[in-house]
Amino acid sequence: MKNILVIGSFGQIGSELTPELRKRYSISNVVAADLCPKPDSPLSEGPVEKLDITDAQAIADLVKKYSIDTIVNLAAILSAVGEKKPMLAWNIGVNGMLNCLEVARESGCAVFTPSSIAAFGPDTPADNTPQDTIQRPCTMYGVTKVTGELMSDYYFKKYGVDTRSVRYPGIISNVTMPGGGTTDYAVEIYYDAVKSGRYVSPLGAGTFLDMMYMPDAIDACINLMEADPLKLRHRNSFNISAMSIDPEMIAAEIKKHLPGFELVYDIEPIKQGIANTWPNSMDDQCAREEWGWKPNWNLQTMTADMLKVVGEKFAKGVI
Repeated sequence: MKNILVIGSFGQIGSELTPELRKRYSISNVVAADLCPKPDSPLSEGPVEKLDITDAQAIADLVKKYSIDTIVNLAAILSAVGEKKPMLAWNIGVNGMLNCLEVARESGCAVFTPSSIAAFGPDTPADNTPQDTIQRPCTMYGVTKVTGELMSDYYFKKYGVDTRSVRYPGIISNVTMPGGGTTDYAVEIYYDAVKSGRYVSPLGAGTFLDMMYMPDAIDACINLMEADPLKLRHRNSFNISAMSIDPEMIAAEIKKHLPGFELVYDIEPIKQGIANTWPNSMDDQCAREEWGWKPNWNLQTMTADMLKVVGEKFAKGVI
């Protein structure tokens, strides 16, 4: 990667991936593109462009303008919101993805587009979910992710486009709040723990889901894109995992730092129903073997860091 276009750069992942890419490849070589860029964001220190991923010509124009060799497509409508707006989820997740692949084919770009645990469904083995297994998702978000995986493989095999992807678990961040995902609770719980000492979980006790701290998610993207292509057999898409946890486990860890913290439940049927169709844990051995994937954070170290950073924000009145 030399010149990189990050689409969806102001979202949860993009807002942290873009600065890290700029550290590694220089500010001028990483273009932050988003439908709604924020002029007061730190990302404005480098090139920023307004971009609608459903506009293929606009993508092509930016690729030409900045001599882009790698497109990182993070644009998506997440699971819970996608169930309310399925056509929008399809248009951005599938038609937008197709636009990226076509531009990449015409311009010789590589493409990274994250998939998700949402690509699995109730017929998938829930524990230690294999790399290669049945994928019959029950959400539009999941359908778009499976479609993206298949399209990416097609463009690699048919046209030689260098497509790569990981199946992200739930991502936990202390920088940008998520927006409409089933795993959002795993971020919200830390903020509410600091602000009020109490959290109302929309998912029930015993709802195990794979989770990952943002620094590991960023490393996964960059390390995969830098990996030797000759060693990659599962380009689209690699299972990656860091920790399989439920609300009770997070709460127990928070209580080690904030003994008075209280966890209660008010189950949201849509989110709980979605979570029930996703894996409890994924087998990421292929990612470990093919490109050296290894997480650096676990529940204990992540919780300590989350509470520290969120606590500092609260003390400053930022949240």
